[in-house]
Amino acid sequence: MRRVVITGMGAVSPIGIGVENMWEGARSGRLGISMIESFDTSNFKVKVAGEVKNFDPTEVMDKMEARRTARFTQFGLYAAVEAFKQSGLFMEKEDPIRFGVNVASGIGGLPTIEREHSKGEKNGFDRVSPLFVPSSITNMAAGLIAIRLGFKGSCTCVVTACASGTDAIGGAFRQIRDGYADVMACGGAESCISPLGIGGFTSMRALSDSNDPVRASIPFDRERTGFVMGEGAGILILEEYEHAVNRGAEILGEIKGYGASCDAHHMTAPLEDGSGAANAMMLAMKDAGINPSQVGYVNAHGTGTPLNDRGETKALKLAFGDYSKDLIISSTKSMTGHLLGAGGAVESILTVKALENCFVPPTIGYKIFDEDCDLDICPNVGKSIAKCEYAMSNSLGFGGHNSSLIFAKIN
Repeated sequence: MRRVVITGMGAVSPIGIGVENMWEGARSGRLGISMIESFDTSNFKVKVAGEVKNFDPTEVMDKMEARRTARFTQFGLYAAVEAFKQSGLFMEKEDPIRFGVNVASGIGGLPTIEREHSKGEKNGFDRVSPLFVPSSITNMAAGLIAIRLGFKGSCTCVVTACASGTDAIGGAFRQIRDGYADVMACGGAESCISPLGIGGFTSMRALSDSNDPVRASIPFDRERTGFVMGEGAGILILEEYEHAVNRGAEILGEIKGYGASCDAHHMTAPLEDGSGAANAMMLAMKDAGINPSQVGYVNAHGTGTPLNDRGETKALKLAFGDYSKDLIISSTKSMTGHLLGAGGAVESILTVKALENCFVPPTIGYKIFDEDCDLDICPNVGKSIAKCEYAMSNSLGFGGHNSSLIFAKIN
């Protein structure tokens, strides 16, 4: 069992581009949700989302490459370049076959699929772009990150719905811990704020029906009605501890445990008793070799759907027992919206930053207490914490996918 540490992080999010900008947004309770600008919502019930504003892909690629890549891939590549730069790695000194990639996406290039389908209906499907398939497939962010960084080991894309980003990090963690790789770039990228994306989630009544950005994404609030779509990417560079120490790398944090489970219950609804999600949390703590009372903070999945927040509260009580009433929890989705396959990656980065700063970002927009969600969710204003050695990040996805990661602070 080799130790696995974090030596680089990169992010694109509705509350900030770049990790430090994003962290400052989360720390201050910045709302990244606003009226949708990327398409006309006149005939849509849902009109708000967590869009990434002022993103320029040409900061990491030329204009030609930008035209050939889907937005989710652009996000992923931007975050990967930031993380790689922070890591201080020089591939000329490394064995690239020992370096791998595991970057997830829940849906991939949905806007590209929509655009090319419309073009095909108009001009004939033989006239769609020859880049349609390679630009829209879900694994392309992982593939282009490997190409850019020169990582020639295993290159994988996990797809487990809203747990994808967390599972990608967990899989990369195991690759290094078990000796198959020395360094992994991992995380998730997503961008499907599009007519079909918004329409599809609206029709299944998963999205918040509030068009007030302040009261749309309100996890654990009794008036919550659904989640708000977000977009972005989070990439971490994971590294075997001795490899990092030997090259003098700055260590940002450590991954201690990973747990995954399946509800085996329903396509979209979680188990109401929370037992499936609780299993993932308990497996992660067992993997890390810690007990519940050592966890100082949990970045909850906290989507703002009635079923998720109620079920996750029950899951936390099952996993943490009596200590759950003393546990500090927050949902950063209240600020970013739900980044789907990138959510767990961005939230993992925020969890690492919370440990580094001994500070819990808030669950903003909270007003009305729900007796079914009665844990400490750090409402509206972030706060400093004394217990900041270990923290957990949870992701729960359609299909019953549950994943949890345990992070540790490096002193």
